[in-house]
Amino acid sequence: MELSEQQLQCKQDAASFTDQYIVPYAGLHDREERLHPEVIDSLKSSGYLGSMIPREYGGMGLDPISVGVLNEEIGRGCSSVRSLLTVHGMVAIAIQKFGSEEMRSYWLPRLASGEITGAFGLSEPGVGSDAKSIETVAESNGEGYLLNGKKKWITMGQLADLFLIFAQVKGKPTAFLVERNNPGLKIQPINGMLGVKGSMLAELHLEQVYVESDRMVGSPGTGISMVALHCLDYGRYTVAWGCVGLGQACLEASLSYAGSRCQFGALLQENQLIQKMLTEIIVDVRAARLLCYQSGYLKEVMDPDSIMETWTAKYYAADMVNKVAHRAVQIHGAKGCSAEYPVERFYRDARVNEIIEGTTQMHEMVIASYAASTHESVQEEAVLL
Repeated sequence: MELSEQQLQCKQDAASFTDQYIVPYAGLHDREERLHPEVIDSLKSSGYLGSMIPREYGGMGLDPISVGVLNEEIGRGCSSVRSLLTVHGMVAIAIQKFGSEEMRSYWLPRLASGEITGAFGLSEPGVGSDAKSIETVAESNGEGYLLNGKKKWITMGQLADLFLIFAQVKGKPTAFLVERNNPGLKIQPINGMLGVKGSMLAELHLEQVYVESDRMVGSPGTGISMVALHCLDYGRYTVAWGCVGLGQACLEASLSYAGSRCQFGALLQENQLIQKMLTEIIVDVRAARLLCYQSGYLKEVMDPDSIMETWTAKYYAADMVNKVAHRAVQIHGAKGCSAEYPVERFYRDARVNEIIEGTTQMHEMVIASYAASTHESVQEEAVLL
């Protein structure tokens, strides 16, 4: 598969941007557990925060593959910065797809410019993969809604200005826009995570948080079945590409180290066992990238199979990057266990990617169940014929 000239230019621009503005700060993000303000400012000025937003609302209006290669390059530089693009985009596409024209006209230009940043509020202390069982509630008071509950593991929760919060309206999961300055919203930072440490996680406490009726995204009952699933599809897609970028970073670090480190009178890259590991890294990264291309292409032509292809791409890419990061650390030996070398961070970041946007086990259940149901349909059609 070949990129168009526009897509190739997007990849080259994103690569240069990453090398200049993100890579130098990646280690700092990990140590300080926050994104550096200069990096956030550079994202705003570059327009990348609006990469997924249509041009008519001030965004870049990138096609799915261009969005993918952008997330690959930024993921190569820093998984925490890529996570900002993911959750910010999830809020934007929810408003674009399910919001009113007034909502789109007001919020999307502000999200595109970076005037405000968004975060996705679905997970709770007692609810993860079983999203339909959220316990946060929204009760109508005649004019609007009062939200009560807790959200946990909210990426960029410490930073975001606008949250897409999911709550039960008379037992029907529903999505709402909640601003950071809403009275009753308390934000508690979460620190000490294993990896992607600069993603500024937070726990949100909502106590009688009032939102007007026009802050509802979609309609009552569509929160999970439509809004969340649409957002999570975008999230899985960008995480899959981010895994490819992280795998590429592991490859580049491993090639550099193996090409400069001498043992027993020869460079590591001349050792056949090291060559085997490098080969496995190269092939695995390329295979994951092709799955992401396939998913992006199907999104571009609006093929409904793109949803399952995205599940497949994220499943493989997340598994791949853990194997690749393991090999990268092994190639570095003891230095791979030291924070002086980036592969130590890559290894921890890779582990997180196998959990976010659906664990590996959830992917296995969905992919296998879909394959089984498709097979049964084919068999039934054959009998009818």
